[in-house]
Amino acid sequence: MTTEGKTAPAGLIVGVGDVRLWGMTARERLRRQYVRSGVEPVEAPPSGRPAVITLGDWVYDETLVKTLAQRPGSVLVTADGRAVAAHVAAGQAEAAAQDLTAGRPTVGLTIVSPDELAYNEALRKREAPVLAQLSRENVRAIEARTFAGSYKGVTDLVTKYAWPVPARIVTRWCAEAKLTPNMVTFAGFLLVLAAFWLFWIGEFGWGLLAGWVMTFLDTVDGKLARTTMTSSKWGNVFDHGIDLIHPPFWWWAWYVGCFQVGLPPPFPELTLAVILAGYVLQRVEEGVFMRLFGFHVHSWRPFDSFFRLITARRNPNLIILTLAWLFGQPGWGLFLVGVWTAICLIVHLVQVVQAMALPKGRVVSWLAR
Repeated sequence: MTTEGKTAPAGLIVGVGDVRLWGMTARERLRRQYVRSGVEPVEAPPSGRPAVITLGDWVYDETLVKTLAQRPGSVLVTADGRAVAAHVAAGQAEAAAQDLTAGRPTVGLTIVSPDELAYNEALRKREAPVLAQLSRENVRAIEARTFAGSYKGVTDLVTKYAWPVPARIVTRWCAEAKLTPNMVTFAGFLLVLAAFWLFWIGEFGWGLLAGWVMTFLDTVDGKLARTTMTSSKWGNVFDHGIDLIHPPFWWWAWYVGCFQVGLPPPFPELTLAVILAGYVLQRVEEGVFMRLFGFHVHSWRPFDSFFRLITARRNPNLIILTLAWLFGQPGWGLFLVGVWTAICLIVHLVQVVQAMALPKGRVVSWLAR
């Protein structure tokens, strides 16, 4: 088994890891992390291959395992000096396993600190990776920590502030019930269709209920995938494909529904055109920034991260429409979504222009500094 012309390391788990976390034992969690990191799990110290070694009763952030798998000759050490994982050369696994059991670094290995891996580009946030010894007494606390670690640092205000607590409860229930992330995503997809139809016929209240439940499940499926180590390329395409495509169809259906109930928005054609074109153009602006600078525009400066909370994406727009429906003015709600979309389109354009005016080396995410 080789990776890029080199022998891929084996993955050895030392000690018992039978405490269950997110519906699986700590040992099974580590085994899944090994597989996702290109490491082959083994049951005994290998003699002819390098090895990544972890402790079965510890919980490791996935970034730690992945990085350690790419750094031979390293030992991961906690802030209090305890060695908890290592990547050793062929023939050293047995001795290193004994050292880790005793909590001491193997002589000759380079010490690696978890703090070196504090920024997670995929989730757009700076946060110390999860690294903790697991017991039956602290399992809920560690679940809370790993769940928080699965959250994007830069997202909308509903996802960031309203969903975390209920989503953690439902995610745990799904994990223990052996529901897969794709099952949750498919349920969300059915709600996308239901909301579209209900908006289309002017049943805005029921449509909003379906829409909000869908946005909640959209949080749960991703967190379930990350906490149970079951994310996949197909699941990622399925989830993000739905997220990308459905919002403009919802706004179009809301537009039709306003006429069904006799409450069209002011300047109806212009309102719909601004919303639909604005949605596409904002995505283009974000793509241009990503292509030019290699990271999300929302991660550039503190203001950009703040503006992501309220920018004209699905959830902030749903807040506007929900408030308008409560006041009996669905048409005015759509009009306000159009106004907010136009404002956000201009803000994102200014962000791109400002970045392009700077030397490329100076455009760096504030979260990575």
